[in-house]
Amino acid sequence: MICFTCKEELKKATFYDIEVDYCPKCFGLWFEEDELRLAKDKKDDNLKWLDIDLWKDKRRFKIARGKKICPECRLPLYEVDYGDSKIKVDLCNICKGVWLDRGEFKAIMEYLKEKADSEILNNYAKNLAEETLEIFIGPETIRSEIEDFVTILRLFKYKFATQHPKISQIISGLPK
Repeated sequence: MICFTCKEELKKATFYDIEVDYCPKCFGLWFEEDELRLAKDKKDDNLKWLDIDLWKDKRRFKIARGKKICPECRLPLYEVDYGDSKIKVDLCNICKGVWLDRGEFKAIMEYLKEKADSEILNNYAKNLAEETLEIFIGPETIRSEIEDFVTILRLFKYKFATQHPKISQIISGLPK
């Protein structure tokens, strides 16, 4: 596979226990289908429950500027915002691969941490209901979906205790 920017041969590397392809010149990363989610989950276990569906709204797909070509299929990549962030990622509609330019993975992780902090307290019931439903309908394995559900419960407990120490102290003092 060749980097569309540098015309360099992509190299293989292990990135958070996931084998990805990268450009040794521009340090762009090529994730095959689902590898970006897996790398994100390995990087931060507390973000496993927060998955962004890049393929959800195909109306938002725009042909990427320049000559961004899928290194695998050799067809034009589509540019899409990563969730509701301003981070632009490039997608292949055929092989479902994702190209990240240098620094975009770090930006995605920072965005997800901020989003998770907000989502846990502000939309707790909605997120818990969605994770409960996903236990039965996927898209991941049942074990993975249960782990996501438990993660939300644990994170809410910690965030609530941090933001409301007096209420947490009262609750923990109640008889069991």
